[in-house]
Amino acid sequence: LRSRKPLQDTLSATRLKRPVAECGLQLEANAEQHLRSRARLATLYEPEWLANTLAFAGRCGFSLAELKYEYPREVVPEGSTPIGHLRQLAYEGLAKRFPQQETAVRWMPQIEKELALIQQLAYEAFFLTVADIVRWARAQGILCQGRGSAANSMVCFCLEITEVNPEEATLLFERFVSAERNEPPDIDVDFEHQRREEVIQYIYGKYGRHRTALTAVVICYRPRSALRDVGRALGMDLQRIELLTKSLHWFDGRQIDTTRLHEAGLDSEAPITKLWIELTQQLIGFPRHLSQHPGGFVIAREQIEQLVPVEMASMKDRSVVQWDKDDLDELRLIKVDVLALGILSALRRSLELIGAKRGRRFRMQDIPVGDTATYDMICKADTVGTFQIESRAQMSMLPRLKPRCYYDLVVEVAIVRPGPIQGGMVHPYLKNRHLDDDEIDYPPALRPALQRTKGVPIFQEQVMQIAMIAADFTAGEADGLRRAMAAWKRKGGLGHYHARLVGRMVEKGYEREFAERIFSQIRGFGEYGFPESHAAGFAQLAYASCWIKCHHPDAFLAALLNSQPMGFYAPAQLVRDARQHGVEVRPVDVRFSMGESTLEPATLELESSVSPSAPAISTTRDEPALHAVRLGFDRIAGLSADAARRIVRARDAGEGAFTNVEDFARRAALDARELQCLAQADALVGLTGHRHQAAWSVAGIDTRPTALLRATRVHEAPVELPAPAEAEETLADYRALGLTLKRHPLALLRAQLTQFRVQPAAVLNGYPNGRLARASGLVTHRQRPETAKGTMFVTLEDDTGTINAIVWPAVVESQRKPLLAARLLTLFGRWQRQEGPEGEGEGAVMHLVVMKAIDHTELLNGLVSRSRDFR
Repeated sequence: LRSRKPLQDTLSATRLKRPVAECGLQLEANAEQHLRSRARLATLYEPEWLANTLAFAGRCGFSLAELKYEYPREVVPEGSTPIGHLRQLAYEGLAKRFPQQETAVRWMPQIEKELALIQQLAYEAFFLTVADIVRWARAQGILCQGRGSAANSMVCFCLEITEVNPEEATLLFERFVSAERNEPPDIDVDFEHQRREEVIQYIYGKYGRHRTALTAVVICYRPRSALRDVGRALGMDLQRIELLTKSLHWFDGRQIDTTRLHEAGLDSEAPITKLWIELTQQLIGFPRHLSQHPGGFVIAREQIEQLVPVEMASMKDRSVVQWDKDDLDELRLIKVDVLALGILSALRRSLELIGAKRGRRFRMQDIPVGDTATYDMICKADTVGTFQIESRAQMSMLPRLKPRCYYDLVVEVAIVRPGPIQGGMVHPYLKNRHLDDDEIDYPPALRPALQRTKGVPIFQEQVMQIAMIAADFTAGEADGLRRAMAAWKRKGGLGHYHARLVGRMVEKGYEREFAERIFSQIRGFGEYGFPESHAAGFAQLAYASCWIKCHHPDAFLAALLNSQPMGFYAPAQLVRDARQHGVEVRPVDVRFSMGESTLEPATLELESSVSPSAPAISTTRDEPALHAVRLGFDRIAGLSADAARRIVRARDAGEGAFTNVEDFARRAALDARELQCLAQADALVGLTGHRHQAAWSVAGIDTRPTALLRATRVHEAPVELPAPAEAEETLADYRALGLTLKRHPLALLRAQLTQFRVQPAAVLNGYPNGRLARASGLVTHRQRPETAKGTMFVTLEDDTGTINAIVWPAVVESQRKPLLAARLLTLFGRWQRQEGPEGEGEGAVMHLVVMKAIDHTELLNGLVSRSRDFR
């Protein structure tokens, strides 16, 4: 369109990285390069010219349908057929999974049913490719686990692609593979996030860079990025641009409110401001750049360039297909998803540390099932740092649902999601949870679909089962319904399913009110419905992480710290939680620390002149006593991993303990910046004393590595400096480490905060329902889920615990600035307390319903703390 010439110039200026006013002749001269109607073309060109364009178009006979995917050959051994090899691996896995012959025999019909469909659709090589990747990863000691609908497959379970035991879950293979749908199955496999690159390079190495590439993702403009690019193109002040963009969040939508403009010091009526906002609105949704898919691989039999366009990625040793996953799905090109999951890294590290404590190898399968202490901990919502059930919403649900077995965890993982919430499934399930089956009102015919969730559909598979049982849908139709659920808000498409589902259910004798309620719940899944297979896989990891936290909080903390970045909580919060559970955490110290956090025997003598580089961790007891966690050098901001290795090597060299900081610096070959990092982190305390003394000591060391300098050292008497105050120490800890092992910052501010009549979390937790309350704390989380309809949830942390706050939409708007900007926030409101089933104090859910918010960040005096906002 001609009217988009200003937008064209803006994009050209963005490409040229200069304002429009400086682009000159590099912009289009006019707006004539636009698509014209046929009527307009007929007035510009001769009829025979237009006719020739049709003739040329007719000679272009290429169709995207000509692109045909072919699987790699090497996944099938010489002399075998794809289905024969797959059947062999499946039955080998069956014997391994179920050593009892009678159990294995019971699952053989299911395996044969799946193999028949896999062979019919010619997907054997796809399953073999994924199985090969998983087998290689396990051989390297890399934890991995399939997620999603693949857990509906017995074949995938036998191939060790998934870990969801069909004895503990309900299989619905049609959710995974359907002859009617005739589309490639989607197998997502999670690997340790810190070792996934090894798996990626294995795939490149096995198949060659000429045969495989990662899928692309098209990144489109959002309000913030559009505002930035348009603002730069128009020559707006960069500080104003940042001030405006930082004030916007996802929940503000596409509209830029005039209030935000005024807050950034902009005149909303100025022509340049109006043009900025107008162009931004046009740009939102435009493709911005091509990025990498998290892990989707396309593997070709021959040259991949003959199949799809490929380009080199910005990351080393990677290439990328120039199409996104939707394009590949449309053309039926199969991809293998190699994804990353942080908890797998943490679990593998935890298992290694537990094994070291016990003096023998410890594996995932060694974690006992149904542990009472673990479920007691879960029911109390003591789940900081665990997997999936650590969020505020999950922790509020845990005392109400009170999981006591694995399947309870499956439901817990799935029920705190937008789909079940929007579909109105949460309260009916909680109400029915403690009822016997004969007390729950739902049609007996739907028992196979609804019995396991107390008559309430929670999972996508149940929706499909209901459609197949109650409305005689085929497996393909039911899967079509599932897909329409996921896309109905974007594309519509549930209307004709309403007539078919409700109509058929009424024809079969179901009450219309019941049928309409089922359809309403189905529509709720359009927001986000969890497949049962996905929840089952995540529930296993959730239980494993909880068991480790319950019985080995020392190993759990060390593993989480060594697996950062990951999870819902910052290292400072993880450390505080572990200390509350009796774990001793020791500071970074050049005499004892390793590159990462380690475990040390609780009896380690800190003053010992012997400095072991790898503290012994050995015991023969099944449940050894808690060890201390020694923070590693990786916690120090700015210190490289190479510097940490040099320190450890110098300590291991057999020259004895470091005599002073100069001896330490020479032996570890540290430069001035590295010494400063260590001094600021208080890691030299054992050699120099407190921080001030350490800073003075390293400042006087000439770190140039020459023989002359080493021979002509100048020795001066040490200067005795006063020790820093506690507040100064705390600030320095946060700057250097992101946490402190000293008193909580709020403990140092308690006297000042008392002036505002605020109460600590420990006191507020004893407040009755409805009492007026005031609280102050560091902001650790801000959340505003779409299902909350504008309500914001804020979590504060003080020296005695955490305070959860609810902020209703009207208060959010009136108190927006302090709520979004503060790092130390004071809240006034009314205490809300809902007692758990056990009565007073046990399982109570408590919140502060906010009326007013005050930003008290200035009291922190520059302390650096970060919150997890709107993720």
